[in-house]
Amino acid sequence: MKIIFIWVVAVFMYLPALPVMAQTPSEAEIELRAKEVGRALRCVVCQNQPIEESDASLAQDMRKLVRARIRKGDSNEEVMAFMQNRYGDFVLLKPPVQANTYLLWFTPAALLGFFLIWYVVRVRRGSAKIDAPTLSADELKRFTALANDQEKNQ
Repeated sequence: MKIIFIWVVAVFMYLPALPVMAQTPSEAEIELRAKEVGRALRCVVCQNQPIEESDASLAQDMRKLVRARIRKGDSNEEVMAFMQNRYGDFVLLKPPVQANTYLLWFTPAALLGFFLIWYVVRVRRGSAKIDAPTLSADELKRFTALANDQEKNQ
């Protein structure tokens, strides 16, 4: 009876820890998620390089911070939001579409549309005809003589 009581007490003491243990990610899962997040974050001292590929010391610190936030239980979106709040929009390799990035997002499409319209107008207009002035009778005689001389020399 005493053993059964000990088992029941042990089970009830262990039950509250089950949800916490279930939420704690394994090291492999942490590493996988950290690499996924790291590929979406820009190293702020490198030229357009994700923190996962950068050798800069700041990128190493950023990778450690990402892993710490994941271990803490943050989702990938929460980690990205934390890094964005800490380092600004520049840290995101794919910046959000917002008022201060409209130029970045829509300029390529606008330029493509402009050049497409320019090309269509240019093709439809066609090539311009150039009316050459007609030769006078004297110029025509000289041209014929030169052409005949050219044929004789060949």
